[in-house]
Amino acid sequence: MADDDKTKDVNSFFAENPEKADKEFYGRVPNPDRRGFLKRTGLATMAAMVGTSIPFHRNMPIGFVPAAMASEDVLVGKDGLTLLNDRPVNAETPPELLDDAITPTSRHFVRNNGIPPMDTDAASWTLTIDGFVDTPMTLSIADLKEKFEVVTSALTLECGGNGRGFFNPPAKGNQWTYGAVACSEWTGVRLKDVLEAAGVQSNVVYTAHYGADAHLSGDPDKLPISRGMPIGKAMTDEILIAFEMNGAPLHPLNGAPLRLVVPGWPASTAQKWLTRIELRDVVHDGPKMTGKAYRVPNRPVAPGEKVETEDFVIIERMPVKSLVTFPANGADVGMETEVRGHAWSGDRTIEKLEVSSDFGATWQTAELDAPVNSGAWQNWRSNVSFPQAGYYEVWARATDSNGEMQPFAIDWNPKGYLNNTMHRVGLRVS
Repeated sequence: MADDDKTKDVNSFFAENPEKADKEFYGRVPNPDRRGFLKRTGLATMAAMVGTSIPFHRNMPIGFVPAAMASEDVLVGKDGLTLLNDRPVNAETPPELLDDAITPTSRHFVRNNGIPPMDTDAASWTLTIDGFVDTPMTLSIADLKEKFEVVTSALTLECGGNGRGFFNPPAKGNQWTYGAVACSEWTGVRLKDVLEAAGVQSNVVYTAHYGADAHLSGDPDKLPISRGMPIGKAMTDEILIAFEMNGAPLHPLNGAPLRLVVPGWPASTAQKWLTRIELRDVVHDGPKMTGKAYRVPNRPVAPGEKVETEDFVIIERMPVKSLVTFPANGADVGMETEVRGHAWSGDRTIEKLEVSSDFGATWQTAELDAPVNSGAWQNWRSNVSFPQAGYYEVWARATDSNGEMQPFAIDWNPKGYLNNTMHRVGLRVS
């Protein structure tokens, strides 16, 4: 499938060339009457997207898009999210809907790379640990619960492309604004504990993660994404193999029934529909690990500058950042209002959060909570007074435990990653 097709939604993809789209997306073979025979993989792809089997699929005309795929019904169980793409499903949460200290499941963003699996039965799901381990293992979810300590932690996940929509010139990909971030409570077992039980061999340098989601092309030999992380990161305490989210089974769009949760690093490392973790003696080279995927230039570059592939480096920790969740951008407020939100910085803590209501001329320090546990964002609040009626902007900036502060603007990069510019909300004071 051509690169230009990857960011199109289902409707536009099929509208431009329905027969080509049908063949590439479903692998369907056209008949003379312009109806089609869905190959097994194509039928599985379509069924997965609508969430059930399709008894009369043989009657579907070439270029047909099921209504359930062409609407926001793909966000069943989500509340108020903005759908950016339905092929695959990607949706973000408006900042004002992220006001909760712990993000409800219904408001956790969705970032998919492929088609979610149809069969997500937790009772029959297994996870394989192999590669350079002393004892390869295949574990059920029941095994994980029985053999390892089960823990619950509030953990922050953020897409590496959060904020891409503000780059100029524009970067290709989902045009995330502010809402590809969340901090929910996750329940599972520590990845570290499972890897130790398997026996990590001395030559291991990287993990490789695999999921059950299908490639958009329907080709069973292709993976939509398979990323990993240095073994040193994998052996930290915060990373979970999770089977619950906010006290309930995982949401299907968030990786049910099993996924990794890797706080502080790009959420692409937190494989959903997790089926296998391989330990490797080289940096993993799966889909979305090579080329320019989830990488930034190794130096500052001019906007629009062409950067050679060899000059890109893998993104690891996410940068210092904050979000204003109240009041909402464009709100009408009185002469005084509470302003509040969250702040986070990779695997560091936030030391200071400041707000300004005079376009950065002066700043006041906000009340800042400690994280509820390592890997969680920190909640903050401040009362802001205005001298007279009119239009104001409230800006927020965070400073982390290494002294790094959010910038007013960041250097451009070709893929639109790591945008941590200060969040600003405009207010009308009456």
